[in-house]
Amino acid sequence: MSMSVVITRQTDRHIASIEFGNPPLNFATVGLLKDIADALQQLDQDDGIRAVILKAQGTIFCAGADLVSENGFGANSDDPLREFYDQVIRIFATRKPIVAVVQGAAIGAGLGLAVAADFRIASPAARFSANFVALGFHPGFGLTHTLPRLIGQQRASQMLLNARRYKSEEIQAWGLVDLIAEADQLQEDAIRFASEIAANAPLSLLATRATLRGDLVQQVTSTLMHEHREQLKLQTTEDFAEGVKAVTERRPGNFKGR
Repeated sequence: MSMSVVITRQTDRHIASIEFGNPPLNFATVGLLKDIADALQQLDQDDGIRAVILKAQGTIFCAGADLVSENGFGANSDDPLREFYDQVIRIFATRKPIVAVVQGAAIGAGLGLAVAADFRIASPAARFSANFVALGFHPGFGLTHTLPRLIGQQRASQMLLNARRYKSEEIQAWGLVDLIAEADQLQEDAIRFASEIAANAPLSLLATRATLRGDLVQQVTSTLMHEHREQLKLQTTEDFAEGVKAVTERRPGNFKGR
């Protein structure tokens, strides 16, 4: 499995880009999330950077976690989910504004990663899905807290309970997408968006973001621990095995409630 995270700085604009890749589907793994968290923490220490663009290689933003392959999480412990979520907490704990560029599918944990950013710029081809229940699984990545916080309880309930894929245009009015840009303009518009943030005073940016986020890190940590417990219970069920198989075979699941 070949993974990469590349940091590119534009010091004249006070912005940096983190480009991640885990081909072909950019699956989220412990290693990839650790590298993203490391990069964000490194940029936190760079006084010349005031805003960060988070983008993915290829045509897919992130297809979620690999639930099919053995140790698809790339974990080293006997609790891969906890190891995975330790890195999620690190991402949420970083201090500088993040603009996610979503050029394609952001599914499951990929949606969680996009929502962890402060803003999302998407192409018309982007698709957003909290597909956990279609897998016979409980939502994760803190989405049961972050998604209602972002788009409201009712709309978040729709996404979390129907598991369908939403187009950028459908959910822009909800606040999940801040700006839609054509594919050939996506990077340029992301730089412009981030530059408008980074043009401002750095100390006030950090202070204002911290105030806006409040106790988000603590709330996400608490939510992740609950999601983790529920996922551990559900991943041993027949429905979870069937859900993963059904999604792999691109068919509806035949669930039995056990």
